[in-house]
Amino acid sequence: MEKFMTLNGVAAPLNIVNIDTDMIIPKQFLKTIKRTGLGKSLFYEMRYTQDGKELPDFVLNRTAYRNAQILVAGDNFGCGSSREHAPWALLDFGIRCVISTSFADIFYNNCFKNGILPIVVSAEDLKKLMDDADRGSNATLSIDLPNQEIKGPDGGTLKFNLDPFRKHCLMNGLDDIALSLEKAASIDSFETKQAASQPWL
Repeated sequence: MEKFMTLNGVAAPLNIVNIDTDMIIPKQFLKTIKRTGLGKSLFYEMRYTQDGKELPDFVLNRTAYRNAQILVAGDNFGCGSSREHAPWALLDFGIRCVISTSFADIFYNNCFKNGILPIVVSAEDLKKLMDDADRGSNATLSIDLPNQEIKGPDGGTLKFNLDPFRKHCLMNGLDDIALSLEKAASIDSFETKQAASQPWL
């Protein structure tokens, strides 16, 4: 998993509440177990017509936001079913950070396991960030994970809270497998002792 330290990128405003995982990546795209290739189907039903043509009014189809790396979204982002394909699709599109006032628990947890930073801010701070994101190609935010800060295009700074363990995992690129591998020496030692004491197992 790619380490997350700082991120300077265009922020796309998605001022919609209760964006669920089916809106993020519709069910017809869940047949794959690969983490790549889902970006083109991100927000499919909002991005495209029924015959697959882009809807020009959708934020990620606008020229200024096609390479957005940050999403500023409405309350309760990622609700609905627990599909891990949702963060996969966001990451494959290029989104490394989602900012909202609240997230569904399972989606929130899945973000950390896939190298995405979900930031919870107050309603007042979200309004400021949404205004920043509405600036189009000038809607650049700077995310500083070590210092837990968001800097706006005018230099204003917001602080955010984050669990220290989750922060450690993101900064060191540790998903569940990598966390287990950190204990490889202890696991090997246990298996050696177990084989000696109970060789029939």
